[in-house]
Amino acid sequence: MVTESQVWAAIDEIPDPEIPVISLVDLGVIRDVTVDGERVHVELTPTFLGCPALEAMTRAIEQSIAGLGGDPEVAVIQDDSWSTDRITTAGRAKLRAAGLAPPAPRAAGATTLVQLQSNAFRCPYCGSTDTKLENIFGPTPCRSLRWCETCRQPFEQFKTI
Repeated sequence: MVTESQVWAAIDEIPDPEIPVISLVDLGVIRDVTVDGERVHVELTPTFLGCPALEAMTRAIEQSIAGLGGDPEVAVIQDDSWSTDRITTAGRAKLRAAGLAPPAPRAAGATTLVQLQSNAFRCPYCGSTDTKLENIFGPTPCRSLRWCETCRQPFEQFKTI
């Protein structure tokens, strides 16, 4: 019989399809796991409703659970939005180590264009706050492109969502 802890551990091994340095668990898109006999129910909240990776994430979860011997059921939860506050501490560290600046806590308020243009964002490579906004539009809707004046490295900054 499959246990809840086995399922959490297996899902924690699944990388996000768009940002493979972080797992689905660390990204905070897995809301809940329940096990009832062989039936394993997983609740998934996508980072946004039009997420192109939703099908890939769902398939990976189903395959992982089936590999454990469970009967997977993945429910996509659309009545509660994901926020960057759901990224775990370990996930934030993994993002930083990969050169992606994690988002500011949501409690600090929504990020505005003026804030994005400020140099208050820390470079994930050298730690400097002498950074500037290069482009508000990054490779995904939740990221912008920044430049570090200290180490002369470009990096992606997660927007607070």
